[in-house]
Amino acid sequence: MERNEQPHEEAEETLDQINKKTGRNMPQAIATGAALVILIVACLLLSVDLFVLLVVVFMILALWELRVDFATVGLHLPVFMLWLCSSFTLIATYYSPYHLITMSLSIIVSIILVAIAASAKISVGAPPKKGGGRAQSPTASAARQNSRAPTGISWGLPGKLSNTDASARLESSFNHEGGEQHHSRLSHVAVSVLTVLYIPLLASCVIISLTFNGHPIAHAIMLVFLPALSDTGGLFAGAWLGKHKLSPRISPKKSVEGLVGSMLFAMAGAFAVFACTYDASKWATRWWVPIVAGILIGAVGTFGDLCASMLKRDIGIKDMGHLLKGHGGVMDRVDSILMSAPFTCALLWITGL
Repeated sequence: MERNEQPHEEAEETLDQINKKTGRNMPQAIATGAALVILIVACLLLSVDLFVLLVVVFMILALWELRVDFATVGLHLPVFMLWLCSSFTLIATYYSPYHLITMSLSIIVSIILVAIAASAKISVGAPPKKGGGRAQSPTASAARQNSRAPTGISWGLPGKLSNTDASARLESSFNHEGGEQHHSRLSHVAVSVLTVLYIPLLASCVIISLTFNGHPIAHAIMLVFLPALSDTGGLFAGAWLGKHKLSPRISPKKSVEGLVGSMLFAMAGAFAVFACTYDASKWATRWWVPIVAGILIGAVGTFGDLCASMLKRDIGIKDMGHLLKGHGGVMDRVDSILMSAPFTCALLWITGL
């Protein structure tokens, strides 16, 4: 009996060590990743239109997560206007015969409408109390603000705050001794415009890649799966070989070795996609494109991860959400995809692939 328990305990210890090195629950992460791969591949094989709809759904979920994240520090996103404008932008970009023009005009109109909607928000939470008072922890402050906020703002905050690490909140730049956070109307407009530029604009580049040169499935695989493959390469290379920290202050677990692993995995994936898609004549003149794609996706995807980590650290949260078990939120999964999308799309368009 003891002999049977010993291998089981050793396996659990090994798994715990892997989870600590990667910063994730690896069994959950693998299961969730496999489910996402099956879902995306099924949509691509059935219809590219279904894939476009799937991108819209993920974008809606990502916008919801950002709305809750910013609400924890008292910043308001007009989420319904963002949903409406962003969905129209992606769908119109795909179905319009003038894809790039439609995308540009839709983003400009979205910025205007979202800015107006954000500026119409007069206040978030209750007005500040005058006079002294005992300073509160950021989590307690946000919770008290949540209890006084309108229903549209408070919905979703209790769960977010209950899953928030107190040490992360203490490191937030919004951690002030004044208690509740109150922002100017311009602050709400600024974060709302940033959200338009971050999610629908970058997601539009994924949609644009489906519309040229007659290889929508190959383009979708490159823009969605190569950044994910790059993340996987960086995760394993960093966990087993990582010794030189890339940016200790922003993301302590990222390493130079992980960055190299990201590039190599993305490069290998790009070669595989090219081998299954293009003929010998393309290979003869475009053999260097997978190398450039791997370097671009590895570098820009890592930069996207660092940007998301910096945003989370500034707000004082650990994960953007909790919808994807083992990965955090939707934004934790798609940050590198969004950031690398315009570069990969431009590379494919310029090289005629």
